[in-house]
Amino acid sequence: MTHYSGHDYPKLAKTGFFVGLALFVVGTGSELVGHALFGSLPQWENTLLFAMALVGFAVGFASPFVFGIIMPLTE
Repeated sequence: MTHYSGHDYPKLAKTGFFVGLALFVVGTGSELVGHALFGSLPQWENTLLFAMALVGFAVGFASPFVFGIIMPLTE
């Protein structure tokens, strides 16, 4: 099977998963630590950390499917 493009799909899938995992861990961890240390956080920080956790979950979940399954099949 010939590899036509210069994209390294397994590397992109792994990188996307770990970026998503890092966003999720930083978002949830910061929210837990922030509430433990400071009690109540400002609403913009709650929104930012919640959005970071959601985006991290979405990227970490979708990246292996997109770059590991869908993109190689469309080539």
